[in-house]
Amino acid sequence: MLLRYRVGAVVSLAKHQNGGAKTVLWTSKNFRTQSGDATFLQAVDFYFDKAAAIASVSPDILAQIKACNNILRVQFPLKCSNGTVELIEAYRAQHSHHRLPVKGGVRMAPNVNGEEIMALAALMTFKCAVVDVPFGGAKGGIKIDPTKYSLNEKEAIMRRYTSELVKKKFIGPAIDVPAPDYGTGPQEMAWIKDTYEHMKSTDINGAACVTGKPLEEGGIHGRHEATGLGVFFCLREFLNDQDLVKKLHMSPGVKGKTFIIQGFGNVGRNLVDCIQRAGGLIMAISEKDGGLVDETGKGLDVSSIKEYHTRKGTLCGFPGANTIRDPAKILELPCDVLIPAALESQVHSENASRIKAQIIAEAANGPVTPSAEAILEKNGAVILPDLLLNAGGVTVSYFEWLKNLNHIHFGRMSRRMEESGKKVLLEALEQEFESKNKLSDDLRKELVKGNTEIDFVWSGLEETMLVSWANVRSTAERKDCNYRTAAYLIAIERIATCYRVNGIFP
Repeated sequence: MLLRYRVGAVVSLAKHQNGGAKTVLWTSKNFRTQSGDATFLQAVDFYFDKAAAIASVSPDILAQIKACNNILRVQFPLKCSNGTVELIEAYRAQHSHHRLPVKGGVRMAPNVNGEEIMALAALMTFKCAVVDVPFGGAKGGIKIDPTKYSLNEKEAIMRRYTSELVKKKFIGPAIDVPAPDYGTGPQEMAWIKDTYEHMKSTDINGAACVTGKPLEEGGIHGRHEATGLGVFFCLREFLNDQDLVKKLHMSPGVKGKTFIIQGFGNVGRNLVDCIQRAGGLIMAISEKDGGLVDETGKGLDVSSIKEYHTRKGTLCGFPGANTIRDPAKILELPCDVLIPAALESQVHSENASRIKAQIIAEAANGPVTPSAEAILEKNGAVILPDLLLNAGGVTVSYFEWLKNLNHIHFGRMSRRMEESGKKVLLEALEQEFESKNKLSDDLRKELVKGNTEIDFVWSGLEETMLVSWANVRSTAERKDCNYRTAAYLIAIERIATCYRVNGIFP
């Protein structure tokens, strides 16, 4: 039986040797923290409380919004390829059920724990509310280093994890929808989908049980680029706002600005392309084992670095830049914009005073601790918060979920109709004005082109991010608070409205 608990208490389900499961309680205590800094969950709670203090919401509803509803802990055996048996520990947290399904990624990392998963689930709740995506928040994690397991072993782990979620009713198109996160990708999502559909073979909407899938398995065009592109859309809007950049003594626009990227995974790799196309200069990129720094003043050769990273599995040693083995030092180099796109708590009380960037754009979840935020803002830096900036992933996951529920891809019913209508319009205009200079075939083809799935996805993503940024910006001005507090405030009041209209059940 699964119960609901408050104030850090969770439900733990551990496998008995006889294959059964027991339900016990534990509380999140004594987690190690960066010296002088809050834990990740404490940081999320701190940011929530700061916004709650200026929200027009009663204390009882604030308590309901803040608390994590459910957390599942499972342990199961893995028979490894060398013949040994290893016990795998995994989690799934469901923070809020004010909207269903709940939504959130599944990560694979050796430092996964229940407190981290609850913090990430809470962020997903607030993130979805900020960008007006109708999901509650959730998160999952498997405590392994995925680089140390074979493909077959990872498949076995993911399938067993999914089967536990199915048995405990922690997954389903209308219940809880996972997605990729740190250490996972489309392949892992395909395994989740296949396992779910085999265990729930009568669910006609089974493909919608997970997002971030390969295109061949019901994924959506643009999901791979979505998080990085969403970060870029908000960052571009900030940098194009003359009133905002003037306060930082900067000129408007992305062009000519210098950027440092921490993390060269899915988000970082896609984000650097967007920045370079807009004229920004990538001055440094870091990964967990080191990074690269440009010494020419013209920016790094990103395309060559991508090819080298794919081939070598590391940034270190790239011949066209200076290699720095200590990735933490790269964060402290001079630049206009620092983009942490890796893990939480990367900018903390011990290094915040050495950060020279004027803008910190949080592409990762929780990369700046509360203590660090206070130091950075005292030094005049502006922080663009994670729960807005990196919401592009869940936004496009929402589009994928809708596609799966509708059993048809975007554009299939409209593309040719659009093209036909545009052709008729062009021909009518040419006849009406008796133009002697007919349009070229290439220009005509471009003008009459109908919208494909990726056109719908990117348009919807840009609309979502720009409207959400405008809301956060105006709220920050109206309430005289920073952007993070404004984003949390929007989320709190939207969730409170949901409870006020729908009530609380059970």
